[in-house]
Amino acid sequence: MSSSPHIAQARRQAYLLPGLLAFMLVCLVLAVFLGVVDLDPSDTLAALTGQGSAEARAIILDIRLPRILTGMLAGVHFALAGLLLQSITRNPLADPSLMGVSQGAMLAVSGFLVISVYSQDTGSTTLQELPVHWLPLIGTLGGLAAGAFIYLIAFRRDLGPLRITLCGIAVGAVLHAIGIGLMAGWGSGRLEVLLEWFSGSLYARGWQHAVFLLPFTIAGLAVLPVVRRPLDLLRFDATVARSFGLSYRTQFSVVLLIACTLAASAVGVVGPVVFVGLIVPHMARFLAGQYTRIVLPLTIMLGAITMTLADLAGRLAGGAEEIPIGVVTAICGVPLLVALLRKTP
Repeated sequence: MSSSPHIAQARRQAYLLPGLLAFMLVCLVLAVFLGVVDLDPSDTLAALTGQGSAEARAIILDIRLPRILTGMLAGVHFALAGLLLQSITRNPLADPSLMGVSQGAMLAVSGFLVISVYSQDTGSTTLQELPVHWLPLIGTLGGLAAGAFIYLIAFRRDLGPLRITLCGIAVGAVLHAIGIGLMAGWGSGRLEVLLEWFSGSLYARGWQHAVFLLPFTIAGLAVLPVVRRPLDLLRFDATVARSFGLSYRTQFSVVLLIACTLAASAVGVVGPVVFVGLIVPHMARFLAGQYTRIVLPLTIMLGAITMTLADLAGRLAGGAEEIPIGVVTAICGVPLLVALLRKTP
């Protein structure tokens, strides 16, 4: 009789993953069918099969669908990066900005756009006339460079959670200050180019962005089973982890590299979307309860769901002048985090 609550909880957990997967598919369908432009459901279905009017096909296949898939992939990246960083740093408030990844990408994009404008010397201020197709790669390289720099600083002495966290905060603050300085000195007439990216946005994201993210997503998901056991041990002190035969420094470095790569690629494509990497892992742990083995798949699905719903809310609430996804996650993230903290023992 005493085990009946545990049996009931186990049954609930068995339905959790399929239920969340079904909800993710529902969110995907809603995001495809709803938008600023009202389309008849039959037109939307026809467009998905390559038929229907040219306008419907353009809206669904060229605008909504690639935007949604890009957001879902970026959400997976942010969520997994946050989970990995929170685990290895043993810091529940860790997210990609803690390691300076977001700030490094921000500075790289700022510098690239400044150089592009002044090298053209045409007085151009429009986003379309700038080489924005390079921004995902530039942002990714900048984020990885920042993560590598912080790693090298911490590696010189002791590669511990506290030291790497403090290094990340310090270097991230410096990079952020330099990036803001570039914005201030670039010229008020050109700030909209950077502000659109800095706010975290899926505006004008197309198939090329989803294709850019996909290899990082596949590689990240492929190595997760390999690092699952080391990840569990990295939650403990280095001495305890080594007592279980773990090569602490090596495994710490591998997990950190995976987290920085996932975060940098996502920031490079959609900008520094806040709170996704921080809150989603907490949501996954809250839903998983004592079944920690399902935290990883929950985090993956919740990351995709969070970005999809946030983008949909921004599109519907903002109308033609859509609300950037980073603004939506910031507004909704604070009360959600407070609610999770109140329910977490």
